[in-house]
Amino acid sequence: MAHTINTDVFLAFSTYATIVILKMMFMAPLTGYFRVTRRAFANPEDTHMGKTPEEKKRMVRVNEDVERVRRCHQNDLENIIPFVVIGLLYALTGPELSTALLLFRLFVGSRFIHTVSYVMALPQPSRGLSWMVGMAVTFCMAYRVLTTALLL
Repeated sequence: MAHTINTDVFLAFSTYATIVILKMMFMAPLTGYFRVTRRAFANPEDTHMGKTPEEKKRMVRVNEDVERVRRCHQNDLENIIPFVVIGLLYALTGPELSTALLLFRLFVGSRFIHTVSYVMALPQPSRGLSWMVGMAVTFCMAYRVLTTALLL
Protein backbone atom coordinates (compact mmCIF):
# COMPACT_ATOMS: atom_id res chain seq x y z
CA MET A 1 0.00 0.00 0.00
CA ALA A 2 2.79 2.46 0.85
CA HIS A 3 4.39 1.75 -2.52
CA THR A 4 1.12 2.51 -4.34
CA ILE A 5 0.67 5.81 -2.53
CA ASN A 6 4.11 6.98 -3.66
CA THR A 7 3.46 6.26 -7.33
CA ASP A 8 3.16 8.86 -10.05
CA VAL A 9 -0.44 7.75 -10.67
CA PHE A 10 -1.40 8.50 -7.09
CA LEU A 11 0.35 11.86 -7.20
CA ALA A 12 -1.44 12.70 -10.45
CA PHE A 13 -4.76 11.64 -8.95
CA SER A 14 -4.10 13.78 -5.88
CA THR A 15 -3.38 16.79 -8.07
CA TYR A 16 -6.45 16.46 -10.30
CA ALA A 17 -8.77 15.53 -7.43
CA THR A 18 -7.62 18.63 -5.55
CA ILE A 19 -8.28 20.79 -8.62
CA VAL A 20 -11.88 19.61 -9.02
CA ILE A 21 -12.55 19.76 -5.28
CA LEU A 22 -11.34 23.37 -5.20
CA LYS A 23 -13.48 24.12 -8.27
CA MET A 24 -16.48 22.63 -6.49
CA MET A 25 -15.73 24.65 -3.35
CA PHE A 26 -15.54 27.82 -5.46
CA MET A 27 -19.19 27.37 -6.40
CA ALA A 28 -20.37 28.34 -2.88
CA PRO A 29 -18.82 31.84 -2.96
CA LEU A 30 -20.00 32.18 -6.56
CA THR A 31 -23.54 31.48 -5.38
CA GLY A 32 -23.10 34.11 -2.67
CA TYR A 33 -21.84 36.61 -5.23
CA PHE A 34 -24.90 36.01 -7.41
CA ARG A 35 -27.19 36.34 -4.38
CA VAL A 36 -25.69 39.70 -3.43
CA THR A 37 -25.54 41.14 -6.94
CA ARG A 38 -29.07 39.95 -7.79
CA ARG A 39 -30.41 40.84 -4.33
CA ALA A 40 -32.06 37.44 -4.10
CA PHE A 41 -31.69 35.75 -0.73
CA ALA A 42 -33.04 32.50 0.68
CA ASN A 43 -33.40 33.72 4.28
CA PRO A 44 -34.83 36.92 5.78
CA GLU A 45 -31.82 37.41 8.02
CA ASP A 46 -29.61 37.70 4.93
CA THR A 47 -31.42 40.80 3.65
CA HIS A 48 -29.36 43.29 5.66
CA MET A 49 -28.88 45.34 2.47
CA GLY A 50 -32.58 46.26 2.46
CA LYS A 51 -33.51 49.54 4.10
CA THR A 52 -37.22 49.02 4.77
CA PRO A 53 -39.11 45.91 5.90
CA GLU A 54 -40.92 45.84 2.55
CA GLU A 55 -37.66 45.98 0.62
CA LYS A 56 -36.19 43.22 2.79
CA LYS A 57 -39.28 41.09 2.17
CA ARG A 58 -38.89 41.51 -1.62
CA MET A 59 -35.27 40.37 -1.38
CA VAL A 60 -36.30 36.91 -0.13
CA ARG A 61 -36.99 35.45 -3.54
CA VAL A 62 -35.88 32.96 -6.14
CA ASN A 63 -33.64 34.28 -8.92
CA GLU A 64 -32.90 32.26 -12.05
CA ASP A 65 -29.21 33.25 -12.11
CA VAL A 66 -28.73 32.18 -8.49
CA GLU A 67 -30.60 28.95 -9.09
CA ARG A 68 -28.48 28.20 -12.16
CA VAL A 69 -25.29 28.45 -10.09
CA ARG A 70 -26.85 26.38 -7.30
CA ARG A 71 -27.84 23.65 -9.76
CA CYS A 72 -24.32 23.65 -11.18
CA HIS A 73 -22.93 23.26 -7.66
CA GLN A 74 -25.36 20.40 -7.00
CA ASN A 75 -24.22 18.71 -10.19
CA ASP A 76 -20.61 19.07 -9.03
CA LEU A 77 -21.49 17.33 -5.77
CA GLU A 78 -23.17 14.52 -7.68
CA ASN A 79 -20.18 13.97 -9.99
CA ILE A 80 -16.98 15.08 -8.27
CA ILE A 81 -17.48 13.09 -5.07
CA PRO A 82 -17.88 9.79 -6.98
CA PHE A 83 -14.85 10.70 -9.12
CA VAL A 84 -12.73 11.24 -6.01
CA VAL A 85 -13.79 7.97 -4.37
CA ILE A 86 -13.58 5.84 -7.50
CA GLY A 87 -10.45 7.64 -8.68
CA LEU A 88 -8.70 6.78 -5.42
CA LEU A 89 -9.62 3.13 -5.81
CA TYR A 90 -8.58 3.29 -9.46
CA ALA A 91 -5.17 4.72 -8.54
CA LEU A 92 -4.69 1.79 -6.17
CA THR A 93 -5.17 -0.72 -9.02
CA GLY A 94 -1.85 0.27 -10.56
CA PRO A 95 -2.98 1.57 -13.96
CA GLU A 96 -0.60 2.86 -16.62
CA LEU A 97 0.38 6.46 -15.95
CA SER A 98 -0.53 7.62 -19.46
CA THR A 99 -4.02 6.11 -19.23
CA ALA A 100 -4.59 7.50 -15.75
CA LEU A 101 -3.45 10.98 -16.80
CA LEU A 102 -5.77 10.90 -19.80
CA LEU A 103 -8.75 9.93 -17.63
CA PHE A 104 -7.98 12.46 -14.89
CA ARG A 105 -7.47 15.28 -17.40
CA LEU A 106 -10.61 14.41 -19.31
CA PHE A 107 -12.64 14.50 -16.12
CA VAL A 108 -11.20 17.80 -14.91
CA GLY A 109 -11.62 19.40 -18.33
CA SER A 110 -15.18 18.14 -18.61
CA ARG A 111 -16.12 19.64 -15.23
CA PHE A 112 -14.70 23.04 -16.11
CA ILE A 113 -16.49 23.01 -19.47
CA HIS A 114 -19.67 21.89 -17.71
CA THR A 115 -19.46 24.77 -15.23
CA VAL A 116 -18.83 27.41 -17.89
CA SER A 117 -21.64 25.96 -20.02
CA TYR A 118 -24.03 25.90 -17.08
CA VAL A 119 -23.31 29.30 -15.53
CA MET A 120 -23.16 31.13 -18.87
CA ALA A 121 -26.23 29.25 -20.19
CA LEU A 122 -24.44 28.11 -23.34
CA PRO A 123 -26.63 26.22 -25.79
CA GLN A 124 -26.85 22.46 -25.58
CA PRO A 125 -25.27 20.03 -26.22
CA SER A 126 -22.20 21.67 -24.63
CA ARG A 127 -23.28 21.04 -21.06
CA GLY A 128 -24.71 17.61 -21.78
CA LEU A 129 -21.65 16.41 -23.65
CA SER A 130 -19.27 17.63 -20.96
CA TRP A 131 -21.36 15.85 -18.33
CA MET A 132 -21.31 12.63 -20.40
CA VAL A 133 -17.51 12.76 -20.75
CA GLY A 134 -17.11 13.07 -16.97
CA MET A 135 -19.53 10.21 -16.34
CA ALA A 136 -17.82 8.00 -18.93
CA VAL A 137 -14.45 8.61 -17.25
CA THR A 138 -15.83 7.70 -13.83
CA PHE A 139 -17.48 4.54 -15.20
CA CYS A 140 -14.27 3.60 -17.01
CA MET A 141 -12.30 3.87 -13.77
CA ALA A 142 -15.02 1.95 -11.89
CA TYR A 143 -14.84 -0.84 -14.47
CA ARG A 144 -11.07 -1.08 -13.96
CA VAL A 145 -11.55 -1.24 -10.18
CA LEU A 146 -14.16 -3.96 -10.46
CA THR A 147 -12.25 -6.05 -12.97
CA THR A 148 -9.07 -5.77 -10.91
CA ALA A 149 -10.66 -6.36 -7.53
CA LEU A 150 -13.16 -9.03 -8.52
CA LEU A 151 -11.16 -10.51 -11.37
CA LEU A 152 -14.17 -10.21 -13.71
